Amino acid sequence: MDRRQLLTASAALGLAALGLPDAEALTRHVGRPGPVAVGMGEVMAIRTMTTELGNAASETGGGQVLHLALGYLRTDVRRWLDGRYADLVGRELFAATSQLVQLVGWMARDEGLDGLSRRCHLRSYRLAAAVGENELAATALRGLADQAIDLGHTPAAVRLAEACAQRGRNLHNPKALAYYSTTYARAAAAVGDRVLAAQLLTSAQKAIESAPVRPGESWASHYSHGRWAHEAGMIHARMGNLPVAETHLDHALETYGLDRRRTRAIVLADLGQVQHRRGNTSEACATWHDFLDCAEGVRSVRIDGGITAIRGRLSRLPDHPEHQNLSDRLALRG
Repeated sequence: MDRRQLLTASAALGLAALGLPDAEALTRHVGRPGPVAVGMGEVMAIRTMTTELGNAASETGGGQVLHLALGYLRTDVRRWLDGRYADLVGRELFAATSQLVQLVGWMARDEGLDGLSRRCHLRSYRLAAAVGENELAATALRGLADQAIDLGHTPAAVRLAEACAQRGRNLHNPKALAYYSTTYARAAAAVGDRVLAAQLLTSAQKAIESAPVRPGESWASHYSHGRWAHEAGMIHARMGNLPVAETHLDHALETYGLDRRRTRAIVLADLGQVQHRRGNTSEACATWHDFLDCAEGVRSVRIDGGITAIRGRLSRLPDHPEHQNLSDRLALRG
């Protein structure tokens, strides 16, 4: 059994403990006999682990730490869900678990395990919906929509993105609103609806400009100005607005820094693609060298996809020492 099969099998065991799909799930668990008494300390432990695992994945890629998150779900979190707890603790426990499962879904997708990722986002949605956590539920729908876009299932992506925006429409969190509107805009652009995509991008920009730069506590509150600038840039690129796209990507890198290695590497790969499409081959090659520096040691299908795209661009360029030097570096990555 290879590593990916092993991870998928391990995840099936871990997620089996989290089968809580309906609104009565919490009621059935509260007050029942259980082997472990669960309080807010355990809830905080899950939230702390989610933060630490997310930080590590942002630096080195989801595949590097996916097995750790799965192990934590399968042992500690499963035991606590099967324990005994009061209603308030149970609600917080479900919400914290929803966020952790959502992170596992993101990691799985970053490792190329699309089926596992989809199941995690669905499980995260059900956990959040069971306790009325609209932001977590909307963010899980957002993950499903984003995945559907990447897989080419664009009609489904639009429906999911619209459902996400509807679920989160009454939230008082400008970062969450920007997050959901930008995903909806990305889906609209994918089906060629430029008018809707532009409207949604405008709404997202107004929301993110009113948001604090400092991250909040929730998943959506970590949606940064830099990440918005990156996603907005790529939506403009899809719609053919390359100068605007390049401006947004430069803004993401220079103004907001994007100091997470994985994130910064992906933006650099995308910026090089936009520069190349604009005919600025030397700038693109320099950007792609920066991408390779930043991507060193990062494990992610997004990084692998960036490398594949760069190789494709280089194969159509004339022989030149600048191009050969970059090709030689790419060859070292296998």
